[in-house]
Amino acid sequence: MAVSSMQAVNVIGLMDHIDEVITVLGESGVFHPDEVDNFYPDVKDFTHLQTKNSYAEPLTNLKSALNQTKRSFPLTDVSDFSPSFEELESFSKETTAEIDKLIDARETAAKDLANAKQNLSVVQHFSGLDVQIEKVLGTKFVTARFGRLSKDSVQKLEVYKDNEFVDFAVCTEDKTHSWGVYFAPNDKLDEIDKIFEGLYFEPTDLVGTDETPAQKIESYKSEIPQLEQQLSSAEKELDKYLDENTERITRYLSKLEELYLYAGIRSKALQHNNSFIIVGWIPTENKKQLKKRLKKIRSVELDFSDAKNEMDKRPPVKLKNIFLARPFEYYTEMYGVPKYNEIDPTLFVAITYVIIFGIMFADLGQGLCIAIAGLIMWKLKKMPIGRILFPCGISAMVFGTLFGSVFGFEHALDPMFVRLGFNEKPIEVMAPEFTMTIIFTAVGIGVFLLIVAMCLNVYTSFRQKNYGKALFSTSGVAGILFYGSIVFGLVAELFLGIHVMTLPYILGLIVLPFILIFFSEPLGDLVNGEKDWQPESWGGYIVENLFESIEVLLGYVTNTMSFLRVGAFVLVHAGMMNVVFVLAESVGNPGSVGFIAIVVVGNIIVTVLEALLVSIQVLRLEYYEMFSRFYSGEGRPFEPVKIKSE
Repeated sequence: MAVSSMQAVNVIGLMDHIDEVITVLGESGVFHPDEVDNFYPDVKDFTHLQTKNSYAEPLTNLKSALNQTKRSFPLTDVSDFSPSFEELESFSKETTAEIDKLIDARETAAKDLANAKQNLSVVQHFSGLDVQIEKVLGTKFVTARFGRLSKDSVQKLEVYKDNEFVDFAVCTEDKTHSWGVYFAPNDKLDEIDKIFEGLYFEPTDLVGTDETPAQKIESYKSEIPQLEQQLSSAEKELDKYLDENTERITRYLSKLEELYLYAGIRSKALQHNNSFIIVGWIPTENKKQLKKRLKKIRSVELDFSDAKNEMDKRPPVKLKNIFLARPFEYYTEMYGVPKYNEIDPTLFVAITYVIIFGIMFADLGQGLCIAIAGLIMWKLKKMPIGRILFPCGISAMVFGTLFGSVFGFEHALDPMFVRLGFNEKPIEVMAPEFTMTIIFTAVGIGVFLLIVAMCLNVYTSFRQKNYGKALFSTSGVAGILFYGSIVFGLVAELFLGIHVMTLPYILGLIVLPFILIFFSEPLGDLVNGEKDWQPESWGGYIVENLFESIEVLLGYVTNTMSFLRVGAFVLVHAGMMNVVFVLAESVGNPGSVGFIAIVVVGNIIVTVLEALLVSIQVLRLEYYEMFSRFYSGEGRPFEPVKIKSE
């Protein structure tokens, strides 16, 4: 639960050597550039070297053209390739123009072919008309409308049988529609059009021609192969150009990407007379290697400083976790990375998320399906959520074995439990006597995790030297005493039969901590050494905090009660599968085709639905109930300038 150690680095040198410095920093792949004025407040005599990235336009244009080719151009090492900006810009313009020309030819051919096929499919519906379409569309006093009506609408035309102008001549039919034409005198056109619009008539853009539909069909059939040949030729021309220039394109593209990123370093550098200054951050583990390379450049002076001593400059954060916890960095980054001096919650999330998911989704068979699905999403689709679902599925299998549930069959593992010495499976989820046990266990899990979260807050606050927050906040030492004492007192009185709620217990472990929480703001400022620690008005402070105290108390209750969903989902899962089996038994006896079909389909629906719901609900518990107690997520991520070569 830590972040990588970072070093602040200042690089000062002569302008003659700035390109060498930027190249070394960029090639290192570990340099996170920062604003100079973040390190030095007085930079009024300095000037920015570059405000606009000159490589942005040629790179964007080239990538846009290449994206249209549907080909990939993996970046490669071009450290030995040093074209001038003019050469790069010229190559981008020439290549973009050539590719655009070839792409236009391909798209024009594809569009002509698609139009021909579309026109053919439309004209085929009017193949029964032995007239020239152009003559029909060009009549002077009558207007023709070609299109289609649903078969239901054709039947509704009977309503208008008294109107001699409402008639639809059917040419062809398919499963749902009748294709044809209606005619209307020009002076009745609006009236007739409104009637057909009410019947959901769908007009067709039938191309005018001096041929009959049958002749036009033959014309299209002979034209389509020619258009297909044109499209094939255009694609071959594009492929030929790309094949002949792939290596050249890759080198120039890689160089443009490299210089575009390096220009990001240059844009943050400042110049004073004939000198420059560049500042940023690197992981401590890379300090020695980078220092060795930069020291080889004449005139360069380096200064390194541990990020712990530069907290006012907001050091960037690089998460560092063990292999099993690393997939859950996805959730940490989604919420926000920690501050440099804040605890990294990834390991905490990995442990709690997997366990709670397994409890809420306890089923050996369905858990196996989730694990396999996660493995496929991870290995084949490279989806980060797949790496999370895989251990969650394993956890569901473990708790499913404990609960004795396999694809909803609640007694499938009874023989195993008998061999282990049990008379029956130890946990019968649907048994009434276990219901309250499950609910209280869920609340107990919530209480334990909330106290752990508060302890993490105390640890983080001491690390940040915020002693007031560590001691007096709702999630500090006072909050732990207050919350823990109430929970222990209630459990002892109501369930253990032990009388602990004595006056000294209440005053010392409940009332006193609550008073400390009530006055946490001035007390915190006092222990943190703030001179102006007293509120402007004690009366106003007390009145305001009376209302906030209600919110604090409700916060403890709602945070705890939110964990009821853990037990609720255990019961819901068993209940949903019980419904599936009731439906299956209503269709046929166990072993019948109908029974098996319902059980399989039911398992698929329950697995997909519950996997989605449980994933969301567990994440909600992490973010809202636990993170709110100890974690801010207000850090900034470590984003080094790095070329992703393949």
